Amino acid sequence: MSIGAEVAAHLPFLRRYARALTGSQSTGDAFVKATLEAALADDDLAQSLKGGRVPLYAAFNKLWSSAYMEVAEETDGRGAHETAAQDQLKRITPLNRQALLLTTVEDFTPAEAAQIMDVDESDISQLVQEAIEEIDRENTTSVLIIEDEPLISMQLEDLVRSLGHDICGTAATRTQAQQIAAEQTPGLVLADIQLADGSSGLDAVDDILEMDSMPVIFITAYPERLLTGNRPEPTYLITKPFQESTVRAAISQALFFGSSRPLG
Repeated sequence: MSIGAEVAAHLPFLRRYARALTGSQSTGDAFVKATLEAALADDDLAQSLKGGRVPLYAAFNKLWSSAYMEVAEETDGRGAHETAAQDQLKRITPLNRQALLLTTVEDFTPAEAAQIMDVDESDISQLVQEAIEEIDRENTTSVLIIEDEPLISMQLEDLVRSLGHDICGTAATRTQAQQIAAEQTPGLVLADIQLADGSSGLDAVDDILEMDSMPVIFITAYPERLLTGNRPEPTYLITKPFQESTVRAAISQALFFGSSRPLG
């Protein structure tokens, strides 16, 4: 496989990691672009990327950890969130956040995460625990679950409650989600993409975000359909089947940053 094909296969997921790490699609993409430009200018770095995801993420992390990049934000009314996200980042240890995302959302092993971050493997578990403790200091909230599979919905309910949050309602269709959100404004939404009656979880979320702003975590078996780079993408995107640790990390991240970038 060529270097270009190798990188292209992992690029959507690196962009997901970058967005979650920075809380911003524009800032995350800017760092990904800078990483690729660095590889084009350095033959040794370019050759290392043939090794798969680990060296690609390592190259990105090295760049992100060593520089703060000012990026022109979109002019679609989301500038306040971007500014708040960057302010939040300045108040939490970057290593902790990287370790948490790499081992949960990106599903790297502790050894791989240590290689990416250039730290000892023995440090990873401590960094993850510190990140969780720091983020969990945030206030609890009410959560709306939009999911048409009863077993998954129940699993998410149990998980959300175990984190100390309340459930304001569960919905299996777009209409049900609209009704619940109109009656009880949620502080967080967990949304499947394809719903029972053929309606779209994306449309349901758009309806809710017209009422008020809150973080949204999308759940789908087909993340590549959303990670195309052709339109604004969700900051928080979980792949089915999911690990509970991944959902926990995404919830913590979403509440940490306050409001989520919606699709569309």
